[in-house]
Amino acid sequence: MHKPSHLSLTRREFLRFSAVGMVVACSGCLGRSGEPRIGLALGGGGAKGLAHILMLETLDELGIRPHEIAGTSIGAIIGALYAAGLSGKEIRAQVEQFFVDQSEAERKLFALPKSVRWLDFIDPDLASGGLLDSSDFIAWLGEVLPTRNFSDLKIPLKVITAELMTGQEVIMKSGDLLPALQASMAVPGVFPPVEINGHSLVDGGVANPLPYDRVQKDCDITIAIDVSGNRTLEKDESLSSLGVLLQSFTMMSRNILLEKLKRMPPTVYIRPAIHNVRILEFYKAHEVFKEARPAQQQLASELKKAMRRFGSRPGCTTW
Repeated sequence: MHKPSHLSLTRREFLRFSAVGMVVACSGCLGRSGEPRIGLALGGGGAKGLAHILMLETLDELGIRPHEIAGTSIGAIIGALYAAGLSGKEIRAQVEQFFVDQSEAERKLFALPKSVRWLDFIDPDLASGGLLDSSDFIAWLGEVLPTRNFSDLKIPLKVITAELMTGQEVIMKSGDLLPALQASMAVPGVFPPVEINGHSLVDGGVANPLPYDRVQKDCDITIAIDVSGNRTLEKDESLSSLGVLLQSFTMMSRNILLEKLKRMPPTVYIRPAIHNVRILEFYKAHEVFKEARPAQQQLASELKKAMRRFGSRPGCTTW
């Protein structure tokens, strides 16, 4: 009788290798429960970044949970709240605590026309490399966040900062969360640098204002939310020294982003049409929410299209 070849497979081995082949065929295609892995990037922009909240509410309504989040400056702060388990609506409720009463709206800070309650947490600190000190605000943020360590977040988070002396991007993704967030929002000249592990760190917008490239590798669909907005001067309007500094920083970050978009665009790119809202004008939150609502619809539409395209790939699950 002819003996079986050494290359013959048992039934169990055949099934095992077949299963492995199916996994390899869908490598990089399937996430949890057969769904694509969604990477979410939230950009910097100060008060304009409140628009991120509406985008998170849209994801909640669609039942989509990001596989990973990367954020710069205000995007890192809102991203941390979301990664810690707060919903978009819960984050909005926290932000709305800072809206001022009309009787308080005439107070001024460094030539800003109005102030908001969150600026009460920020004290002048001219001797430390910045105009303002954000320590009290960060302490308050620590009370709001359910956790203060990256390892306890429900969604992996990358906080983008930059090394002051070299401009090199520094990605924070482990250890203490609050110092990383404070560094990521440290706009040069406005807030002092934050010392972490021997590095003097500043706002991530110096190196990577919208870090969608930091989630592309591990995710199938990448969502990038650009809150840089638009700024024009009204007739006879002039910028203060602080205004010039902030506008220069905004334009620098915008130019960095435009070059990256040419080279490696994300799957879904959303830029809410936010007009004439400066970095520290958080009292315009309702105005930001109103102007960002059309972008909510755009996000839902484009994300559904991306999911359908993904689902039509061989071996992938439709949505």
